[in-house]
Amino acid sequence: MGNKKIVFLTGTRADFGKLKSLIEVVLKAPNLEAHIFATGMHMDSKYGRTVDEIQKCGYPNIFSYINHHEYDSMDTILSKTIDGFSGYVKELKPDLIIIHGDRVEALAGAIVGALNNILVAHIEGGEVSGTIDELIRHAVSKMSHVHFVAHERAKMRLIQMGEVPDSIFVIGSPDVDVMLSNKLPELQLVKDYYEIPFDAYALVMFHPVTTEFDQIDEQSKQLVDALIESEKNYVVVFPNNDMGNDYILRSFKRFQNNSKFVIYPSLRFEYFLILLKNAEFIIGNSSAGIREAPYYGVPTINIGSRQNNRSLAKDIINTNYSTESILAGILKAGTLALEPIRHFGEGKSDELFMFELKKESFWNIPKQKYFLDHKI
Repeated sequence: MGNKKIVFLTGTRADFGKLKSLIEVVLKAPNLEAHIFATGMHMDSKYGRTVDEIQKCGYPNIFSYINHHEYDSMDTILSKTIDGFSGYVKELKPDLIIIHGDRVEALAGAIVGALNNILVAHIEGGEVSGTIDELIRHAVSKMSHVHFVAHERAKMRLIQMGEVPDSIFVIGSPDVDVMLSNKLPELQLVKDYYEIPFDAYALVMFHPVTTEFDQIDEQSKQLVDALIESEKNYVVVFPNNDMGNDYILRSFKRFQNNSKFVIYPSLRFEYFLILLKNAEFIIGNSSAGIREAPYYGVPTINIGSRQNNRSLAKDIINTNYSTESILAGILKAGTLALEPIRHFGEGKSDELFMFELKKESFWNIPKQKYFLDHKI
């Protein structure tokens, strides 16, 4: 096998955390060359310009691209990302594009790869949820040639979608590699770095659901009412940049000058994991509450529809958007003593990923896709 160029496309703090262990294992491999195309929220100073955190990792070959302005819609962001990434791959000529998840940046990467006859590998396809993200995720899967999925149920869903089983590899969720590693910082270092004054605290991560745009303002008001009324300490992280996030950020302004709250545009991935590991609970509608929190035995209060059908953990506390329901969830979280559960791998995703990349057969996976019919 000759030298291969692999480009990782990342658009958010979340997908970078999922890709990080895979990037690092490629960097260590002979005959493989890692490149990073950083775009999306990474380039936005409003969210902490997290491309700086990527650069602090010391990775080579980082290309930064601004794909949006503040009021761009998702379709506009998609078109801009396609345009920028297309020019980039025509210059780089990569052998493999790695994309993750369900954001428009991933869809742009899949489209560019498929239409330019470049092998595309999708990380964590075959998942289900309750929002526009699911449509994007399945579209990304159909435009991708290779699938690295988190569990067998995801593999079966992709087979239902007509994907060829030989192109689907179960490797677990790559962020678990970092979660279970011995490289995480000490809690006190993290608290000192972010000037977090609390001994006990909970995490808040609440994102807009674009299909509920006309309700986001009221939803975020109800959440803030509940958090303030609970009189607990909270570490709050900004929402993602989906349509409607301004309503949430406007509600979050009520936390200012309240000693029970500290709020950040973004957190370093490893630092976030340590804060999650030591939290009383996590509340909101982030996938971190569904996927990562159970690994640490941390209770999750999942609000609303964003993570519908996504949980494999039976002890998730699901609430509606009302203040009363959220407060009831907070009370219940305080009564739970959970054992860690591992539904998304054992922290060896990087090894399983590299096991496939070392095979000559991997690089010969057909770029011409076909739909695999199943007998009904």
